[in-house]
Amino acid sequence: MKKNVMLLETIADEALAVLKEHVHVFTGYDAASQESVLASTEIHAVITRGKMKVDDALMAACPQLEVVARCGVGLDNVDVAAASARKIRVVNAPGSNAGTIAEHTLGLMLMGMRDLFASIDHVKKEDWNWRNQYAGDELGGKTLGILGMGNIGKRVARLAEAFGLNVVYWSRSEQELPYKYLPMQEVLQRSDIVSLHLPLAKGMENLIGKAELAMMKPGSLLINTARGALIDHAALLDALNEGTIAGFAADVLPDEPPVQSLSLVQHPRALVTPHSASLTATTYRKMCVYTINNVVALLTGREPEQESVFNRNSFV
Repeated sequence: MKKNVMLLETIADEALAVLKEHVHVFTGYDAASQESVLASTEIHAVITRGKMKVDDALMAACPQLEVVARCGVGLDNVDVAAASARKIRVVNAPGSNAGTIAEHTLGLMLMGMRDLFASIDHVKKEDWNWRNQYAGDELGGKTLGILGMGNIGKRVARLAEAFGLNVVYWSRSEQELPYKYLPMQEVLQRSDIVSLHLPLAKGMENLIGKAELAMMKPGSLLINTARGALIDHAALLDALNEGTIAGFAADVLPDEPPVQSLSLVQHPRALVTPHSASLTATTYRKMCVYTINNVVALLTGREPEQESVFNRNSFV
């Protein structure tokens, strides 16, 4: 007998076709539709992407729930602890966004270092002579400090080498890598560009605050494609206003869309994209198909790829 799955958000067409082949699919794109589905259907899996939350209350409303899945990597919108306590497997797509986020990170570095956004904007405004005051620089020969050397950090490091950057790093543990491991303070002090690639683990909020920003070179750039809350944005705005650092570029903010961060977004030395680094067609499809294949495996009695079950240690 086919089991029942509730989608909280849309997924790639190819992934949806796989899902429909093996299970009954219901949609709960808002609270009213979720309530309607749950009133008449036993749900065995709930699948979300990045916006809709799967909290303990929703799990409690699905007593037959076996799997909670996110078509993505981070699990900020899933209560993993509650799922583990209920013996519900949590599925995600680890590593699937490393390439696209690394590319986005290098794009932000290039835009910041070469002042590309301003260059393009002035040409669009028919101000060709702005080139006479152009003061951009290049990546080659600069030092890139990476904070967090996971899948994405490693990918960024390899791309950075191709641009001629000297890579140093700090992570929660030293690894066998062809890059110099340094204490975080020294990475901040030495680097022309600092790029964050850390998870938002407990105690990591505002990792980069006033004191850390003061350690950075006056002409340096800070890049964040990890989690917005890793940085104290009030301190960052002060640092940009005071010239403590030269610029900031990010794909993530502590509030999305920005409200409290609006002054930072509009700052002339800040470049912010709308959390879009993983939204390329290639990565979107890859994350959805990988996640759905593993959800289907669990619901049909087959073995999923081991690393796809985030809380697998809870079932040992």
